Formats: sequence, structure tokens, C-alpha cells
Amino acid sequence: MTATIISTDELEYRVRTGKKQIVLASLWEPDEHSNYEHFKAGHIPTARFCDTALALADIPSASKGRNPLPTKTILERWFKYWGLDDTHEVIVYDDKRGFFAARAWWTLKWAGVSNVRILDGGQQEWVRRDYPMAAGPGNPCVYDNIVPSSGHMPTATIQDVKAHTGLLIDARETNRFAGRKEYLDLKAGHIPGAINIPTRSVMNPKQSFKPAEELREIFANHGVTRDTIADAIIYSGSGNHSAQVIAAMNIAGLGTPRHYVGGWSQWCANRNNPVERGV
Repeated sequence: MTATIISTDELEYRVRTGKKQIVLASLWEPDEHSNYEHFKAGHIPTARFCDTALALADIPSASKGRNPLPTKTILERWFKYWGLDDTHEVIVYDDKRGFFAARAWWTLKWAGVSNVRILDGGQQEWVRRDYPMAAGPGNPCVYDNIVPSSGHMPTATIQDVKAHTGLLIDARETNRFAGRKEYLDLKAGHIPGAINIPTRSVMNPKQSFKPAEELREIFANHGVTRDTIADAIIYSGSGNHSAQVIAAMNIAGLGTPRHYVGGWSQWCANRNNPVERGV
């Protein structure tokens, strides 16, 4: 089984010694221009630019959610831009809390890229270790041979969620789950019957993942085990935070639940869908 994460020490060694990999900086800034300018100002050496909102999501809508899955056309364009090659491992990172890198990890695997890992701790950990940064447009691609094909990770539709009687997991922060605040979507609260496993509970303070044994205990306390995960559905606002919790489940060796990518943003956009508040 392919590992889910890679340490900054291992990546630094691989970059320094010229090992084969494709490094993607999965950034998500307010607009495309500032996103690319941010990348050019400083990134991990050999990295290529990934505009996560444009490359790994389709156009937002009430019917699909805030960050729906990308179309094949979108993926084909970006796969070629990155030069994805099945002989090269793909390593994704971001410079914030890690869920944009997790979104890249999950979406690339869903689109048929089998060998993908997340840089544990991301760019912040790279900088903390005083490893070198590079500026400029990043490495050009010279070859690509991976054609995107969807469906390689389990997903759930809004209809699946409505019919679901098993474990339903909300990966957003507790205050949003409880309906105490909502700054991104139309309503506050959560899908009735969901339990809350927020991303912060599976991460260390410096945005690296907790150890596998500790993660297994956290998930077991919520009823998530190897026996229950195949029937579980997980969601967040629009598929970013939930991707990070799915990554943690893989690190723990539990497997992968179905991912309701439309999430709360799609659910709450329909006034006829019920809303639950509280913890």
C-alpha cells in the first residue's frame, strides 16, 4: 500500500539528490493572480504551481456546492501543465493548515493518479527546518502520460446521504458543526445524524498528522474502525477538510470512506433539507 505522507527530511533528500518525483504546491489564494504571485515569491525547489481552486474543482453552484469535483477537461489541461508521469511519484503540499494539500491528494487519487503523498507539515515545516526555498515560475514539464479518469476513490451523492443510515461524519470545526457560527455557507448547523470529527483533532499543532496509533484511538472513540469505515460517509463544507480526515484515516490504516464532496455547502443551499444544531 502506498504511504499517505512523506516527511520534509525525506523530500529534502530526494530533491537534493535528484530523485524522480513531481512536487505540486497546492495553493488557494483569493484570486488566480495573487495565487501565482504567491507561488513565484517562494516555493519548495522543483515544485510546480497548482491553483487548487481552478485545477481541482469545478465552478461553484447551489446545485453542486462550493467546490465541486473538477471535470475531465479541467483535469486534462492541468495534468498536461504539470507533466504528470506514472513513473514519477507526486508529492503535494500547501503553506497553510494542510487541507488544500489533502484536497489535492484525494482529488488526484480519485482521478487515477495512484502514487500521491502529502508533505507532512507542508511548507511551514520545510521552512522551520531551514531547508532552501526557490523563487520564480517553477519547474517546466517535459512529458506527461497520465490521462485522468474519475471514480478511483469512493464518493457519495446528496441522494446517497439522504438514504444513508450508517455512520455520517462532519469534518468541519466544532463551532461550525454546532451551528454557533458560519462564515462560508448559507446556513449554520450540520446534516441531521452526523457526528463531528474536526480536522484539528487529527493534526498536531504544527499541522503534521498525529501518529497512526493515536489516530486509530481517536477514530475508534467515534466508532470508526476497519469494520465500519466502508459504510461510512464523510463531508465538510466543500470537500477540503474532509479530505484531510480521509488522509488521517489512511495513515491510521483504516481505509477510505465515501466522500460527499458537495458537503454542507450543497446540502444547506436547498431550504427543504433539514438542519441540525448543537453537538
